[in-house]
Amino acid sequence: MLKRAIPFAAVAACLLLSACEKKPVEPATTAVEAPKKSLARQAPLYAGQEQVLSIQSGKIASDKGGGLNLEAKASTDGGGWTQVGFLPRVYAATPPDGIYEVDVVAQKPATAGKAGPTPVDVKSGWDRYKDGRVKGVKFLSKTNEVVAMLPAGAAQAGK
Repeated sequence: MLKRAIPFAAVAACLLLSACEKKPVEPATTAVEAPKKSLARQAPLYAGQEQVLSIQSGKIASDKGGGLNLEAKASTDGGGWTQVGFLPRVYAATPPDGIYEVDVVAQKPATAGKAGPTPVDVKSGWDRYKDGRVKGVKFLSKTNEVVAMLPAGAAQAGK
């Protein structure tokens, strides 16, 4: 009886080993790009100052003095927000892509104003970097970000 069991055991072992040799099916990989990590840190906000709710558009242009003119169309959480402006982020080194980040901020009202998103326009000069290193600006809000590139041929002075 043992002589008959050995061939069956050998066949069973071969079948088990052949099943082990099959490569497992790898899950399909999708090309999901991880969000880029910012090289900047947010500058300190004043008491009562917050990022605006959202940004609809942003624009940059060089000025005659070598600096930049920044413009953004944004929305706040409601009415009564004041002192709307740009707060540039702090960098330890020049961003490799030349795109600098700025927060679009405003002073929160002491009492709640009109409910619902309220459009605001923000315009300001930025003369921190006049050496031509800025290629674009990323405007940041609570809910989104908008990148505006310096138009070709409008290079900053000092290049």
